[in-house]
Amino acid sequence: MVVNEIQDEIKKFNEDREWGKYWEIKDLLLNMNEEIGEMWNIIKWVDEKKQEELINKNKREVDDFVGDMLFLILKIAAICNVDSDKSIKDVLEEYKKRFPLDKVKGGHANIKAGGVDLKE
Repeated sequence: MVVNEIQDEIKKFNEDREWGKYWEIKDLLLNMNEEIGEMWNIIKWVDEKKQEELINKNKREVDDFVGDMLFLILKIAAICNVDSDKSIKDVLEEYKKRFPLDKVKGGHANIKAGGVDLKE
């Protein structure tokens, strides 16, 4: 994977601008909440069909949302010295065990509502 390469590029981008002294993790988390709110404003209070329509109509904003969130997540990873490649691979392997295809295909993972989650 190349996630670590992008993470390193984000780290350098921020170091070059000396932004590290202004951005603490709590601020990045608040920024993520702000981004989520902007995305939510596009699709709030409408059904799934209308959400799909609005996402397609506002594709640029949705693309920006995904990019902003990835940037912020990878910035946090850089600050915390997380190996993002390993982290995402580990989570994917965990999810494969927790949500086996033969048990969850076509369903969901909310165990309180009859779904399957084999989390130990």
